[in-house]
Amino acid sequence: MQDNVDVVVIGAGVIGCAVALELAREGRQVLVIDRHAGPGLGSTSASSAIVRYHYDHLDEAVLAWEAGRRWMDWPQYLGTVDPQGMAEFVRCGALVLDGALMDREAPLAHLRTLGIAVEELTAEEVASRFPAIDPSRLGPPTRTDDEQFWAEPTGTIGAFWTPDAGYVSDPQLAAANLAHAAACVGVEFRFATEVRGVGRDDGRVCSLSIATSDGRTTEIHPRTVVNAAGPWSSALNRMAEVLDDFNTSTRPLMQEVISLPAPQGFGVDDGGTSVTDPDFATYFRAHGAHTLLVGGMEPPCDPLVYLDSPDDAVEQVSAETWELQSLRLARRMPSATIPSQPRGIVGVYDVTEDWIPIYDRTSLDGWFVAIGTSGHGFKQ
Repeated sequence: MQDNVDVVVIGAGVIGCAVALELAREGRQVLVIDRHAGPGLGSTSASSAIVRYHYDHLDEAVLAWEAGRRWMDWPQYLGTVDPQGMAEFVRCGALVLDGALMDREAPLAHLRTLGIAVEELTAEEVASRFPAIDPSRLGPPTRTDDEQFWAEPTGTIGAFWTPDAGYVSDPQLAAANLAHAAACVGVEFRFATEVRGVGRDDGRVCSLSIATSDGRTTEIHPRTVVNAAGPWSSALNRMAEVLDDFNTSTRPLMQEVISLPAPQGFGVDDGGTSVTDPDFATYFRAHGAHTLLVGGMEPPCDPLVYLDSPDDAVEQVSAETWELQSLRLARRMPSATIPSQPRGIVGVYDVTEDWIPIYDRTSLDGWFVAIGTSGHGFKQ
């Protein structure tokens, strides 16, 4: 590894690897540093990898749609085929139910502005097209110990449907594909390596002190640094002393996604889709022929679990989350079955106060950030 490089990207998740690939394609010498043993082993590996285009903000919808076109033709975008295998885009569509946690008019307007195919559905059309889903109005969302959770429906809800949405089959493999493509155009990767210090000279980043897992330390001198370290990004920004002009903050947020058997008629090959349910505060998608992944939409009744450090995250889905999300799903999909053994994935998001990512320069010349992406990294 050379001591002097054009750009150091900190973080080899899906964002960091994509940034490195594009910078190298522009002719820059790029080094990627990551504390894990390989690409995509942090937040990326725990992603539900949903690719959707319905957003409250037009800029985010544009980013997601442009990224979606690349996912749809992944080998062409990468310009190479990874010998360890290729992640695949599964075009299963996205169904967005009506509900208090989302104002449908804003995302609908953005979809139409961008010319993205979208269809509005009545409750009867939802039930006909997706018979496993009950289009009853169940909300507002509550906890299972609240009698309102079990109340009778108060009507029905409609939805809108975007057929070109879907998900990426293997998020960790997708990051590895990006890393392989980046390496093919000259990007160097240094894994099991952490940044321990940031040097400044006359208002500009001038050096990084890095340490490998075996305790060796060295100093490198990049012209530019891109902080794409996910939930570790806020600690790096404090180290670089660049938070003075931030008007929002980022924090690590623990997220739990459970895994359940898919009801008959809801596998990818027999009518399953990606569902956003702002009426009862879940999102879920088919994963292959027999599985559902289910996550929450952070309603006011669900406490957010912020961490001092991403390393403080628990390793297994909690019994409380398992019960809450599985029962919410069962009310929306009455044919769902709930196994006795909890299964799922625990991940850590990097979130801003308004849940909008930050792609920007900072007060330290040469220090850029691609942070606060929460669950949107794969979509963008």
